[in-house]
Amino acid sequence: MDKDRIEDIEGRLALLGLTLPAPPTPEGNYVPWVRTGSLLFVGGNVGSLNGAAPAHTGRLGAEVSVAQGYEMARRCALNHLAVIKAALGALDRVARVVKLTGWISVAAGFFDMPDVLNGESDLLVELWGERGRHARAAIGVAALSRNAAVETEIVVQVTSDAEAGRP
Repeated sequence: MDKDRIEDIEGRLALLGLTLPAPPTPEGNYVPWVRTGSLLFVGGNVGSLNGAAPAHTGRLGAEVSVAQGYEMARRCALNHLAVIKAALGALDRVARVVKLTGWISVAAGFFDMPDVLNGESDLLVELWGERGRHARAAIGVAALSRNAAVETEIVVQVTSDAEAGRP
């Protein structure tokens, strides 16, 4: 099956046993997304699903394992997908994933930030195939808001209204 030819992204999510959470609500003076032209910029989130506390908190290489960090990055992806759907009406409006930026809270001596961020990258490629491959940065930091282990943000290219069959 050619992933690039299947347009039902939510169907793919279901096949993976995943469901979209409610879009996260901003906890400050900002909006969850901004669209300019064909680009949709989705703000950062820490992988808290449906308003619950993060499943894992702390620093990679100390309180949090690479596997747990990977899971948190995947949860960030689910939140991004929920925001994208709220912004566009359908995930199928994503023409391409452009950029993923991830900040990973790390203990001294931890250098496997790319392995953690693969949690989101892998899911994006599972859903969109080649259109899900993206530029990215995986950055280690001393601390994140609310003691989060991972925070990510994403930029996607959106199909035009005409391409989506909208007036």
